[in-house]
Amino acid sequence: MRADRLVSLVLLLRRHGQLSAAALADELEVSTRTVLRDIEALSAAGVPVYSERGRHGGFALLPGFRTELTGLNHDEALALLIAGSRRGTQAFGLSSALASAMLKVVDALPEGHRDIATGAAQRLLIDPETDLLARSTVPEEVPGAVVDGIRSAVFAGHKLRIRYEAVGHGPKWRTVDPIGLVTVREQSYLLATRDGEDRTYRLSRVLAAEELPEPAERAERVDLGQAWKERSTRFRAGGDLVTVVARVRPERREELAGTALAVLSEEADGLTDTDGPDAEGRLRLEVTFQDSRHAEWALWQLAADAEVLEPQWLRDFLRDRAGEVAARYGIRR
Repeated sequence: MRADRLVSLVLLLRRHGQLSAAALADELEVSTRTVLRDIEALSAAGVPVYSERGRHGGFALLPGFRTELTGLNHDEALALLIAGSRRGTQAFGLSSALASAMLKVVDALPEGHRDIATGAAQRLLIDPETDLLARSTVPEEVPGAVVDGIRSAVFAGHKLRIRYEAVGHGPKWRTVDPIGLVTVREQSYLLATRDGEDRTYRLSRVLAAEELPEPAERAERVDLGQAWKERSTRFRAGGDLVTVVARVRPERREELAGTALAVLSEEADGLTDTDGPDAEGRLRLEVTFQDSRHAEWALWQLAADAEVLEPQWLRDFLRDRAGEVAARYGIRR
């Protein structure tokens, strides 16, 4: 709608100060001719938009101009209310601030839209605390003081001193340059650099955090999604990785893929005469795990719904463990 576009145009000028017609057209996904018509409409409505000619010219609002632009359409209000229902902000210590913001959003809605938007939000559930198998998905607990210190340093661009307890090591203080915060499957991480090297810290292992006054050594802008993807790739490629080839029932495929670090290949299994009728319809997956214990745990969860084809030591482990369990629950005499 044109009214929504006019509001967006004013908000863009308020945010950036001055923009060319081409830049506005790109942001609004319209033609420059449409932008010029919208500028004329705003001027006619009393909004003080003025233009500056020249190579670096463009459109801007008169200094000091303010207007209340609190109107939200139904989908915009619903999106904000749904965002407010998600638990990811708890990991960064922003849940109370978000709850307060949601009250302001509801209060700003036209009276006729409040019940509609809040009623629609009640019909959608994002990230419940348990899945269909009643497995808990509650986020890791991180002390509020720790989260506040880390978040403040990330936003302010200051160096950060953390007391971190790595797996298999005692707590140790270290000074890092924070880049950003990431939440994945209810686990939160700090992306940072230390002495120029990339580092990733799990927030639940940070015992204390202190924001330092010195500016962090980091780029002004960052593509956090790309940074996380690159670090994930390096993580999967490092360490004592275990590659497993397994035959699995299709209905358990997602469970296996979800616990593995990566799925290297996947295909319908080519059966032989010795495979038996139970193998029919199964998938053949090649997956990687962080270490042997990870692989042993993941394949044991699938019981008879998966069969390890390689490596042999993992087949032996599962066979021996199954034999121990069968013996333990054998018929009592």
